[in-house]
Parts: sequence; C-alpha cells; structure tokens
Amino acid sequence: MVMFQSQEQKKEAIQLIELDKTYQDFDVLIHKATKLICDGTQMEKINSFEDPIGEIEKKDVINDVNLKKDLVMSCEKTIVSSSEIKHKETYSLMKVVALIETAAKTRAKVLDLHNKLADKIEWLPLSLGKLADVTELNFSDKQIMALPTTIGSLEFLTKLDLHSNQIINLPDSLGELLNLTDLDLHANRLKSLPASFVNLVNLMDLDLGSNQFAHLPDFVGNLTSLKRLNVETNQLEELPYTIGFCSSLVELRLDFNKLKALPEAVGMLECLEILMLYFNRIKGLPTTTGNLSRLRELDVSFNELENIPKTFCFAVSLEKLNLANNFADLRTLPRSIGNLENLEELDISNNQIRTLPDSFRLLSKLKTFRADETPLEVPPRQIIKLGAQVSYICLL
Repeated sequence: MVMFQSQEQKKEAIQLIELDKTYQDFDVLIHKATKLICDGTQMEKINSFEDPIGEIEKKDVINDVNLKKDLVMSCEKTIVSSSEIKHKETYSLMKVVALIETAAKTRAKVLDLHNKLADKIEWLPLSLGKLADVTELNFSDKQIMALPTTIGSLEFLTKLDLHSNQIINLPDSLGELLNLTDLDLHANRLKSLPASFVNLVNLMDLDLGSNQFAHLPDFVGNLTSLKRLNVETNQLEELPYTIGFCSSLVELRLDFNKLKALPEAVGMLECLEILMLYFNRIKGLPTTTGNLSRLRELDVSFNELENIPKTFCFAVSLEKLNLANNFADLRTLPRSIGNLENLEELDISNNQIRTLPDSFRLLSKLKTFRADETPLEVPPRQIIKLGAQVSYICLL
C-alpha cells in the first residue's frame, strides 16, 4: 500500500476533502483517478470513516505507466476522515468526471447527467471545458451550487438545462456561449444575471422561473432572438422598458410576481401570442396592448384590475381572455368588446360586473363564458342572442 511522502501532503489531502476550499487541485486528482477507472482499474470500497480508500497496485496500471507514476508521485495514500455523505459526494464527482472524459473522447454531442447519474453533486469539475463538441447539456435536478468558468469553452453548445439546482450566481464566462439558443435556469436561487449575458443574442428560449429576481436587467432588450421568456414565481415589481425591444417574443410568462403595472413598451411586442399575468397586483393594462395584433391568450386573473382600456379591443386575434378573480375592483367590460371577433373563451368570475355591453352579442365564436359569483342577470340576454353554441357557466 502506497503512503504519502510527507505529513504536509497528508494534511493537505484531508483539508481538500473536508473543506473543499481548493477544489481545483482536488479536481486534478479525481481526473487522474477517473482515467484509471476508465482503463479498467478497480478501486476497493471504503470500509470505514478512518480507513484508506484502497490500494493501487502495479498490475492495475500497466496500460498507463506514465499516469501511474504521476499519481504515485503526487500521493501515496488518501486518508478519508470525513462523513459518509462526503464519501458519497466525492465518489459521485468521480463518476461525473468519468462521464465527461468518456463524452470528450467519443466527441459526444449530448451529455445528459439527469438521466445518467442518480447522485446529487454540488459542483462540476473544471474538465467540463473539454466537451468541445457538445451541443446539449442536461445537469438538471443535481443540487449544483456553482458552474465552473470553463463552461465558456463550449463554443458549440446550443441547449443548456440547469433547472432545479441551487445555483446562486452565474459565471461571466456564460456570456461566451454565443450559439446558445435554449437556457433553462428554472428553480434555482438566482437574483441577477451577469453583464456578459447581453452577448447571448441567439437565445430563443429563456426560463428564469422560480428564482429570486426582483427586477430584470435593462440589457434583456438586447435578446432580440428571444421567443419565449418565463419569469414566473419571482419577486418582480416592474419590467424594464427595454422589454419592448424583444421583437421576436411570442410567449411571456410573468405570473406569481409583485407587478403593479406593465410598461407601455409591451405594445411593441408585435409577435406576442401568449401573455400570462395571473397572481400579481396589476391595476390596469397599458393602452398599447391594443397593438398586440397577434395576441391569442391573455390571463390577468387574480390581480387588482379596475378597468380594461378601450384600445385593448383592437387585439382582434385574441381567443382566450381570463379576467377572473379581480373581485371588487373590476366592474365593467369595454363597450367595444364585440370587436374581439375571434374570442372563444371568456372568464369574468368573481368580479362585480353587473351588465354586459351590447356589442357582446357580436362575439360569434364564443364557446365558453364563465361568470361564477358575479351579479349578472341569469342568463344575460346577450348570451341568449348568441344561441346554443355558447356554454354559459354561472355558479352562484
């Protein structure tokens, strides 16, 4: 059995494992040990908290003499003095390194740790930067706390899935992923984005949901290729005016935040088809929403909505409109609501709307109309005029 050449090396190894303060050096050792594993070396299992990891015999490294000599010179014995959980984390990391090494050697295009590795890991090794050919990475649901700066080396990466981790900050090198089109950061602990994020001009799908954002940076307007933006379940109180420069945006999800209003610039999103705003504190919609000529679905339920602007009825492509649960605040619908000739579903439940505008009868495509807990006459005469094609639901 090999031994450390000095007590100082032994002390250093213990410190590396227990405190993870210099994980870069430890990553090198893991990388070397993983090569042995990939070449057929077997490591003996850990018997107790104080026992050594195992013996490395000559017969186990005959396929890589130089690597064996390097490993023997660097350390002759690894003393494990941390808890069983730490052992498991270390071994899990070694498996990650092995997967990365294999993917790098085979020039793999896709690496999916979510399905290939059941273990949880807190950080990723620097060797991640070796995946020069990879285009898709899935590191979701692993309790990862940080990304290595070497992630910026993955110049061909187009899809990165990091949802359901514990990431607090993103490295500046993330902005070097110029070919990135899909980025899922859902369910982490993020409060901000690095300034280099502005370089991700090819990004089309960005999920920032279930984080801790109080605001979005102004440079979000530079993401002109963005088609889907999800920022639901955060702490947003306002949107930057520059959101209007996201000219390709098709879907915008802002539900479960603290928004009190939307900027007028929202009306510049000419490609927008889906706008989700439920569970906020919005009192009114901007007059420019009438410019959203492609808008098909709007949900502004569970807000503090007091009125709908007349200009909103110019959004004639609208098919689904949910105004429910604004309670005592919303009392009327715009007189020109009949202009929404493509409207198929309308929900005004739990509001104080007492009458429907005369133009309501022009909604010839309306199929479902909900008016639970409202003071409307039952059934409204406008609904009768629309005929049997409307499913009128009113639960008093």
